[in-house]
Amino acid sequence: MSVDPLYLFVFIGLFTPGPNVVLLSAAAASAGFRATLPHLSGVVLGVGVVAAATALGVDAVLQAATWSIDLMRVGAAAWILYLAWRMAAATRAGKAKVGARPFGFFEALLFQWANPKLWAIAIAAVAGFGGELSPGQESFRLGLAFSGINIGVCLFWTLGGSLLGRLMSSEAHWRIFMLTMAGGLAASAGAIFI
Repeated sequence: MSVDPLYLFVFIGLFTPGPNVVLLSAAAASAGFRATLPHLSGVVLGVGVVAAATALGVDAVLQAATWSIDLMRVGAAAWILYLAWRMAAATRAGKAKVGARPFGFFEALLFQWANPKLWAIAIAAVAGFGGELSPGQESFRLGLAFSGINIGVCLFWTLGGSLLGRLMSSEAHWRIFMLTMAGGLAASAGAIFI
């Protein structure tokens, strides 16, 4: 019995650090696991929706209107840099006030449309692992694979962030963690243009 290589590709693509895992880890470190669950749920559903839409040809429409890709890149980079700046500005004492609250469900769901790493993984999955299914079936297959795998990925990073939040005992540790997370998030914005 062989495993569809799509699943390994999706797991590696989603598990490696990118905007979602950085934001989930930092939010859970700040607000705790339970408070981050709406954010996590929005990510899981949003990832599946973007993958399903990509399989239906949304990427082809964007490719046809090249100006739309440039506009999306600039918008996504600006939004991600803004989030990184807010994360870097967060302090342990003021974490509830300054950019440390988790996204709500709909914020996290909508963020997936601006997530460059997700688009790259979804487009590569459609191009490299498409089956001989109808477009609707392929869309369902990819959406289910992305969301199903992402549940475990998001739970891992959210739990890890929550545990790290409990271990950080000083403002200095908190600042190092948040600056590291903000730097990772900012680097993902730069990858949009590569």
